[in-house]
Amino acid sequence: MRRGTRAGMTATTPSAVERAAAALARLRHARLLHPAGRTFAGEARIWGTPGPPTGVPLLDLPGRWPATIRLSKGVPTPGGWPDVLGVAVRLHRDPEPPVDLLWSSSGAAPVLRNLPLPRRRFTGTYSSIMPFRAGGRRLFLAVLADPESPDLGRGLAEAGAAVAADEPRLVLAVASAVGRWRPFGEVRLDDERGAAEDAALAFDPIGNVPPGLRLTGPLARLRDDSYRGSRRARGAAVSRAARRG
Repeated sequence: MRRGTRAGMTATTPSAVERAAAALARLRHARLLHPAGRTFAGEARIWGTPGPPTGVPLLDLPGRWPATIRLSKGVPTPGGWPDVLGVAVRLHRDPEPPVDLLWSSSGAAPVLRNLPLPRRRFTGTYSSIMPFRAGGRRLFLAVLADPESPDLGRGLAEAGAAVAADEPRLVLAVASAVGRWRPFGEVRLDDERGAAEDAALAFDPIGNVPPGLRLTGPLARLRDDSYRGSRRARGAAVSRAARRG
C-alpha cells in the first residue's frame, strides 16, 4: 500500500528536485541539461553483441530502425571550448514504444566510464555514465568514434557541416563494469533538423530504457526528476512510450 500511495502522489505532486529543475530551466529559457545542440535524422543498425549475449534483445538481436540523434554541449561553453559533450539517440520502433539512449563524453577505461569528461571535439568515447541493470549484472552503454567515418569536428557548427557533407557514423557498444567495449551496432547521421524541432525534442532516459534494462537507485530518481522538471518548464511532451513509475 505504501508503494502504491507514493506512486500515486508522485504522479500528481512534483518532487523538490523536479520543482528546482523546472525553475532553473525557466530561468535560462532552455533545457536545464545540454541546452545547446543540433538534431539530426538518421538510422540505427544493430548487428548484435559479439561473444556471450547480454540477455537484452535490443543489444543481442539484429535490427534496423529510423533514429533521431542530438549532439549537444552540456554547459554550454563558447565555440570550441572544452565542454561535457552529449550524444542522445531515439530509436523509432513503431509500433513499439521508442527507446531513448543518452551518453556523455567520458573516458574509455573502466575507472573513467562513470565520469563525465570535458572535450573539445565530437570524437572519442561517450558513456552512459550510470550503469544499467540487466538481471543481476551491471552494463554500461557507449557511443564510440568510428575511425573509418568522417570526423564530426570541433563544436556544433563543424558537426553540422560534417553531416551535410557526408554521413558520419558512431559505433554503439556495451561493456560490463570492468570489461572491454563490445560493438553491437552503429548510428548514421544524414539530415539536420531545424531549430524548432531541436527545441521541441524531449528525451526520457529513465522511462524509455530498452526492454530488459533498467536504471535504479537514488541517482536514477534524481535524473528522472531533473529531466521531468526541465520538460515541464519547456512545455515539452515526452514521446508516447509508457512511463515507468
